[in-house]
Amino acid sequence: MEEIKQQIFEGERSLFKSRELRITGCVFQNGESPLKESQGIDINQSIFRWKYPLWYCRDINVENTHLLESARSGIWYTHNIDIKESIIEAPKTFRRSSNIKLVNVEIPLAEETLWNCQDIYMEKVSMRGDYIGLNSENIIVKDLKLTGNYSFDGCKNVEIHNSILISKDAFWNCENVTVTDSTIIGEYLGWNSKNVTFVNCTIESLQGLCYMDNVKMINCQFINTTQAFEYSSVNIKSDSHITSIMNPLSGTIEMGSVGELILDDDSIDHSQTLLTLNQKKVVKVNS
Repeated sequence: MEEIKQQIFEGERSLFKSRELRITGCVFQNGESPLKESQGIDINQSIFRWKYPLWYCRDINVENTHLLESARSGIWYTHNIDIKESIIEAPKTFRRSSNIKLVNVEIPLAEETLWNCQDIYMEKVSMRGDYIGLNSENIIVKDLKLTGNYSFDGCKNVEIHNSILISKDAFWNCENVTVTDSTIIGEYLGWNSKNVTFVNCTIESLQGLCYMDNVKMINCQFINTTQAFEYSSVNIKSDSHITSIMNPLSGTIEMGSVGELILDDDSIDHSQTLLTLNQKKVVKVNS
């Protein structure tokens, strides 16, 4: 493998269609698409200052490297990329890419990031931005810290573990999602999704978990969660108190206690939902 060390590259397509390179301590600036169409590239301790650095690439390893904000739309149509111990400031990174692995990565300007991608693994990643993960599939996440609304909209086959999501409208229009040992703070959680499971999670949400098909919750804690489960089929088992439940469609709800049960939609057969209270506190029924 040829090695390039401590060089500054300028101009468009400066290393276009490179093969089997080890790049160390280099700077790419003042020119778009420096590594477009490249394959088998190891990048370490380098800086990207300009747009589109890794388009149409394959088999890329990146470590201790920085994509600055001006390196926007940095990684599109790229497959088999492993990034470690790096900072990606550039927005709109990762589009229509696959086999993406991110470990110990910070993405502080993650607008329009990880869109229409497949086979994503993230561990110890922090991100801030809206619409993260839009329409992506086959995602495994561990120790994610995410701040930004509308996350994981339209995703399929998602596992999230030991994470914190501060995100309004998270997990809309999703299918086959499992979230364990995590905290989710944000209004309107999970609408229009099916086959979603939360295990040992803490949730705070206004009108969360509505319009869902087969939402399952095991040993979750609900903080200030109101008007939950409207028009959803549910399987809920928790010893937590929940502030209010509103017009679930069907299923079972086993809770510690409920502040208010709102059953005011006559089009629903409310007998299709079985509610059990473990702590035998008074439920105010509004019907």
